Amino acid sequence: MTRPIVLQLASLAQHPSFDEIDRHFERITLPDLNQLCAEQIERVQVLLTSAVTPTPAALINRLPALKAICSVGVGYDAIDVQAAQQRGIQISTTPDVLNDCVADMAWALMLDAARRVTESDRYVRAGLWDSPNGFGLGTRVSGKKLGIVGLGRIGQTIARRASGFDMALRYHNRRPRHDVPWHYEPSLIELAHWADIMVVAAVGGDETRGLINVDVLNALGPKGILVNIARGSVVDESALIAALQEGRLGAAGLDVFENEPLVPQALRDLNQVVLAPHTASATHETREAMLSLALDNILQYQKTGKVLTRLAV
Repeated sequence: MTRPIVLQLASLAQHPSFDEIDRHFERITLPDLNQLCAEQIERVQVLLTSAVTPTPAALINRLPALKAICSVGVGYDAIDVQAAQQRGIQISTTPDVLNDCVADMAWALMLDAARRVTESDRYVRAGLWDSPNGFGLGTRVSGKKLGIVGLGRIGQTIARRASGFDMALRYHNRRPRHDVPWHYEPSLIELAHWADIMVVAAVGGDETRGLINVDVLNALGPKGILVNIARGSVVDESALIAALQEGRLGAAGLDVFENEPLVPQALRDLNQVVLAPHTASATHETREAMLSLALDNILQYQKTGKVLTRLAV
């Protein structure tokens, strides 16, 4: 009997749960849809993708039997959600299982940028410890004012860790939350004026593109620190580079960039910037949990016609 197809777009490590998927579906991993024959295209019911794998309307519309898009990750800006919704195609992500690891990375970047850990590592490796001028001073994190942009699941996990550092905390969101104890700041500019450190945890996409602009960076100021573990598109990268080069912003910790995997040379040349290759969720435990949840979504679709963690936008 001919089986429906799961078309795997994302490059994913092998996982024991694939065995169960492969019992119910024919799973095909192809970088190019043109490699499928017409008969196979007619049988693709599920796309297995990721938060950073392009899943455009042109692809979605070429698959007449497509019923579900199951993504490994929480961001959905790489998926043409409107095109999928117009056809009633379900979209699932993998929420919650990566909250802790992404929050950990936000704090790692924050501490690194403030205390100049990576910069001091380079200093010691270069044999400069005994140089006449010394290494210089960093910035204390404890007791500072922390502003969070985007108080979703990950933003709240970041916020809870702030109590251990005796930090005052405020947040900016599309709307205030009534289930959290922290102060809501309706003005992003005012949040930046108030904060010593700002963490970006907002969703990507057109709605938030360039949200952290020159005015926000200027408000954060020459002693301010910006940390971005959300999407590179949320920060105006050119404005960020200029602010750092000109001393209008103190430091930055960045896990995401505007045109990944390309990182501007200007950012790489700045000592006060900590750079990571979009690895906030990249631990063995979390990546396994993310993939398992994505595969559970596929299996639930196979059993009931409905995914487990359906995206609601």
